[in-house]
Amino acid sequence: MRYFAKSAGFTFLEVLIALMVVAVSLAAIAGEMVQMVDAASTMQKRTYASWIAHNKIAEMRLANVIPDVSASSGEVDYAGQEWAWRAVVSETGVANLYRVDVTISFPGGEPIMRPVTGFIGEPVPPGQSNRAWNRGPESPAAPGERQ
Repeated sequence: MRYFAKSAGFTFLEVLIALMVVAVSLAAIAGEMVQMVDAASTMQKRTYASWIAHNKIAEMRLANVIPDVSASSGEVDYAGQEWAWRAVVSETGVANLYRVDVTISFPGGEPIMRPVTGFIGEPVPPGQSNRAWNRGPESPAAPGERQ
């Protein structure tokens, strides 16, 4: 009489090893998911920072005045979050063309999220800003312009 019949199932050791392999795999997948979520969050913040910087440069252009060569800073609420900006206006060496460097960060001295550079030219009457660029070969030059 046989008391122990040969079983066709898994041993306890085989089940433990299989569970360990699954646990390690799930931990690796969870780690990758955390990295992906963090990367997406960082990308979102950098995108918002870029938009804020471009908006600040556009505001300065739309003021339609020659900017002072100086630095200014402030804070803005954007996408439900506080952001700090700093704009530095400098001369370019070209008459009536100014360089604007805008940096965006979180308030409190955290690292800069995004630097953006733009240029502002001499103010012109509304509707005339791109006149020289839009002039084709068949269009005559405006008075006082070279051909």
